[in-house]
Amino acid sequence: MSTEATKSVIVGTAGHIDHGKSTLVEALTGTHPDRLAEEKRRGITIDLGFAFLEENGVRFGFVDVPGHERFVSNMLAGAVGIDVLLLVIAADESIKPQTREHFEICRLLGVRRGVVALTKSDLVDNDTLELVRLEAEEFLRGSFLEHAPLVPVSAKTGAGLSELKSALSKAAANAMAKDAARHFRLPIDRAFAMKGFGSVVTGTLISGSVGAGDEVELFPTGERLRVRGVQSGGKTVVRATPGQRTAVNLAGIEHTALKRGMVLAVPGKFRKTRRIDVRLELLTSARKVKQGTRVHFHAGTAETIAEVFFHGVREVPPGANAFANLKLQDELFVLAEDRFIVRQFSPVVTIGGGVVLDPLARRPMLRDTGRVKFLETLQRESHEEIIAAMAERALLGLTFDEIVARTSWMENEIHEAARKLSAARRVKTVSSEPLVLVSGNLFEEVRKKITEKVEKFHKENLLLPGISREDLRASLGKRVRTETFRAALEELVAQKKLEAPGELVKKAGSEIALLPEEATAKEQIEAAFASAGLAVPSVTEVLAKLPVEAKRAEKLLQILLREKNLVRVTQEMIFHRQALAQLKQQLAAYKKVKGDRLSVPGFKALTGITRKYAIPLLEYLDRERVTRRAGDERVIL
Repeated sequence: MSTEATKSVIVGTAGHIDHGKSTLVEALTGTHPDRLAEEKRRGITIDLGFAFLEENGVRFGFVDVPGHERFVSNMLAGAVGIDVLLLVIAADESIKPQTREHFEICRLLGVRRGVVALTKSDLVDNDTLELVRLEAEEFLRGSFLEHAPLVPVSAKTGAGLSELKSALSKAAANAMAKDAARHFRLPIDRAFAMKGFGSVVTGTLISGSVGAGDEVELFPTGERLRVRGVQSGGKTVVRATPGQRTAVNLAGIEHTALKRGMVLAVPGKFRKTRRIDVRLELLTSARKVKQGTRVHFHAGTAETIAEVFFHGVREVPPGANAFANLKLQDELFVLAEDRFIVRQFSPVVTIGGGVVLDPLARRPMLRDTGRVKFLETLQRESHEEIIAAMAERALLGLTFDEIVARTSWMENEIHEAARKLSAARRVKTVSSEPLVLVSGNLFEEVRKKITEKVEKFHKENLLLPGISREDLRASLGKRVRTETFRAALEELVAQKKLEAPGELVKKAGSEIALLPEEATAKEQIEAAFASAGLAVPSVTEVLAKLPVEAKRAEKLLQILLREKNLVRVTQEMIFHRQALAQLKQQLAAYKKVKGDRLSVPGFKALTGITRKYAIPLLEYLDRERVTRRAGDERVIL
């Protein structure tokens, strides 16, 4: 089992058909990348081919792509994860249409390093070779390959191969290393069954790592699968790391359910999508693109149809770029900063590409006037600015899971950005575990609404001490999440602007101020129940005799109940606390003298009340755990 820690670099070939890409890969690696019988019969590459080379401490994984225009979609599937481009130009034909198209594709996909191989150099004289070199330099001027080495080679004679290997090694040394600590993601470019192993998928591992025993999620289906084993370059490895061609043996799924365009990823972090916001760039050779245009969309190894909806403009001319919302025909898995290619719907030619800004975009709406500014922030700004912008647009607050799904950032990056924003009061952390953020503006708005709701309640309910927490929360509507309400209320209480004793919320220092007739009525209510003992009058009867109207009388009764001077035993029966306290003393005395058993007739005799009062009082005593029912009797506890 291999555990080597050599640098892994993916080299992608590009160039016109019959310019010698596959033959050159075979000359460099000893492996011919064409694997299909039809490819060998016809002598052209139809699908992706792979070969490997170890040179100067670097493990090169070569992805050989078809050059024929009919197979550009296959070429695009192989372009994902390319670290170094090997642009192949035949010395006997120079630059041809697919040379240009492949090169533009690689530029749009963000490839930044490469080497140019002038193949079939043995078929031309020195003057012709020099002319082709000058044409290539002119073609590449101003591009990422402007200063790339141009190496004449001959796969037939071996001339220039050592120089080409040296040039590839230098480019690989400067290639940015991919981070194994990022979230795992493997776009699938092949799926097949292997005898004795079962289902196997292959692809270029673009981030994170994967090893036997890992659980992975298959997109876009969402199935959770277990990894049986992993290989890279034909060798079993403990863990595959970014930049490696990787084969993953999967348990729990038939190979027929797996296909190119699917993605394996870390489970539970991401979501499939049908709408993405992007920065779209058109080639100078493209036609202008109008609102609603349908295009072929390629991202990773996936392909689908997309409708283009521009933000802020109705059409985009050749060579220009704009923000756009793409509505995808099929559900795909893409992440922010992923590169993509678009091809004209018909005839099918490459017309542009770009970068994904928001993989979980909303449907474009005219009233969403801040979308362009938001996308500008996503395109250029820091983690803190992006989270702040996302929080401003999140009416219900921004969760940790939402940030991960839309950015693919790691946990420490998110928490560090949130900490800085909270310290600057640009966002408010309303929950730490799980993390929930709201914008500073939204949090201040919720604080203001809570204060206003409490003040309004006091004005409309002079005889009530405060509003219940639940009623206050409900009054804010469904667009204020519970965590935001709780955090805003806690802050207002801490600042001594509100008080929240128990389940009530009130203005700090507020007290109920009764009018003289209200104070008198309150005393009359309490006196009526106190003098009645256990044979209490009805609530309606007591309130009807008061010098205040029914609504105020009911509120005065509620005050007495909250103060616990009165106790509601049933909806219609209210007793004074002293009467109930004396009843409990009577039962305790009875237990000492006559034991803990008491029948309903005995209870009536002891208290001198009728069954009308006896049964509700006994049920109340049961609830209070003063007594316990045992058949037709009560046990005094």
